[in-house]
Order: sequence, then structure tokens, then C-alpha cells
Amino acid sequence: MPVTDETSGATDAADAEASAASGETAGDAETLTATVVGGSGFAGGELLRLLAGHPNFDLADATSRGYAGKSVGSVHPNLRGTDLRFSDPADLDAVDVLFAATPHGVSMSQIDDFFDAADTVVDLSADFRLNTEAQYEEWYDGHDAPELLDKSVYALPELHREDLPGADLIAAGGCNATATILGLSPLFEAGILDGGSSVVADVKVGSSEGGAGASEAGSHPERSGVVRPYAPTGHRHEAEIEQELGASVSFTAHAVDMVRGAAATCHTFPTSPVSTGDLWTAFREAYEDEPFVRLQSGGSGVYRYPEPKAVAGTNMAEVGFEVDPRNGRVVVFSAIDNLVKGTAGQAVHAANIALGFEETAGLEFQGLHPVGSP
Repeated sequence: MPVTDETSGATDAADAEASAASGETAGDAETLTATVVGGSGFAGGELLRLLAGHPNFDLADATSRGYAGKSVGSVHPNLRGTDLRFSDPADLDAVDVLFAATPHGVSMSQIDDFFDAADTVVDLSADFRLNTEAQYEEWYDGHDAPELLDKSVYALPELHREDLPGADLIAAGGCNATATILGLSPLFEAGILDGGSSVVADVKVGSSEGGAGASEAGSHPERSGVVRPYAPTGHRHEAEIEQELGASVSFTAHAVDMVRGAAATCHTFPTSPVSTGDLWTAFREAYEDEPFVRLQSGGSGVYRYPEPKAVAGTNMAEVGFEVDPRNGRVVVFSAIDNLVKGTAGQAVHAANIALGFEETAGLEFQGLHPVGSP
């Protein structure tokens, strides 16, 4: 019978002992200045929330073309009381780290300006997520700075922790891709799946994925109560998933009636029989030391498998699985908050590692229960 593993993983004990021996703590580390470009959107607002409470970042500026001169709290009501006002993105002051929460195409066209303003750039758009110009020509519309594609680091620390220290261009992954990759990666690492395996991924995602801009499909009357396929095939996040897993994945996305959250259900078909014990071994080996992955597979209670409500507002990912003994299918479940683990929190997590901070700094919020639409 499946059991529940509530262990999320802790910071490596050896690292903790080394820090203690040297007398260094997250509070002792230097403070760096940071700017959020595109701070008026949902992802930008999450960055502002996380950075405002971060022990190692001094939030120096936030930019917005549409809200320049307005207070941050007038756009993000949860940040009322913050003294910061939006500035015009054409007037970037020099800072240590620049977080870009801009629409696709902006960062690649302004990357030189970003690097003139900061030593480290963390981009939350799709502009630097893929490795080659050919991929952008296939999935997007080409690329304005292809020479930087092999220099950027995909932000997901669970896969790229060793590549992040010292990185000066970091690309946060897409939320749908993040949920799917975290669910499937341990199966590929363990050899349960390989490049020839058949994988079908279905993601249900909340309305905040569409951003703060109004659209017909995202309006409340059209969004409320739906479970609507909006990208049955050809979703651009499929490119990231295949790049990071090294395998073809059949991917579909649904818009559902929640604000925050992305839940992936992945159907996989290993060529050799797999037991529940094999899966526990694979997932524990992949995630036992990860501070922001929690295994949740079976057990008792209402929330027996990964659930977006259980991680709302946090940088945590829940991952679980089930074996179908009748046909050998392995079903993998994963759930994240699309605005935190799927966007802003992932960016801050990666920046922490790149800059030598405690990797959980600014990301310790445990979440709330009960909550409404996550």
C-alpha cells in the first residue's frame, strides 16, 4: 500500500557544518542591490514580495512603463506600505542583480542594456531558456541575441545546481515545464524511462499564468468553472521539457478555475516492469536533499497526492506517483504554485545559489491552509 513521505529534504549537512565552522550565516552574507524590470505584472509582483523579505537583497528599484511614478502598493495591494515607486525602464540605475519579468522578446532585445546596469541578469521570460537558435526558430520567432544562448543557465536548481554558481545570465523555466520536469526527471535519471519511452503529460494551470493583462479567454465569465484545453498540441513549454529531459513528450495544457497553481499528470510506459519500491528509490535519490521538493504519494486524508492548494504561495513542489499493475503504466503527479516555484521563487532560488547565498534565503514561507482559489 502506498505510504506518504513528508520529508522535503534539508540543506546538505556538510555545507551547514562548514558554514557554522566559518561563522558564516545567511545573515552574515553581503547585501546586494536588485532591480525588478517589469514589476507591475503578476510575476514581477511575486519577485517584489520575495525580494522585499530577502535578507541579502536590497530592493533598489522596480520599473513599469504603464505605472511609472505610481506606488508599488497601488498595483500590488499586498505590498501596500512599501515606499518603493515604479520608475521608467528607460532609466535603469546600476545595481548588482537585475531580475527581468518582461514579456517574451523584451529581454533578448535589451540584454545589452540589462548588462550595462547589472553584473547578473535573471530573466523570467522565455528568451534564454532554450539552448540553440534553431530551437527558437522552431518554437518562437528567432532570437535577437543567439550568441548568449549557450551562456545562459536554466534556472531549475534541482537539475542545474552545479551550473549556477557564478552564472551571470540565468533563465527561469516556464511553470508548465517546471511542474512536468520535476515529476519526470527522476524516472529518466534512474533509467526507468529513456529517450524512446512514451510519455504523455497533461497540465492544469491557473489563470495567473496568462499574466495581468486583460484577455477574452482570461476574463472571469469565460474562465470561471472551466476545464478548457487551450494548447492540445504544440505548447511552447514542450521545447523546454524535451530539452531538459532529453526525450520526446506529448504535452497538453488546460486552463482551469483557479488563480494560482499548476498540476501535472504524466502517464509513462516503462519497457520493463517497475515496482512501487523502485519508484520510491528513484524519487528519494533525486530529491532527498532538495529543500523545495516534497514527496506526497498516497497515504491517508483528503490530499493524498500533489495538490496546488497545498503549496500556494510557497516555493515548494509536491511530487507523487502510482503504478497501474494491470498495464504497467506509471502515473506521476506534481504540483507547484506557478507564480513562485514556477516563476519568481525559482528565479530567486537560482540567484541565491549563483551568488553564494543560503539557497533557501527569502523562500521559507510555509503556505496557508485552508485557502480559497490558490
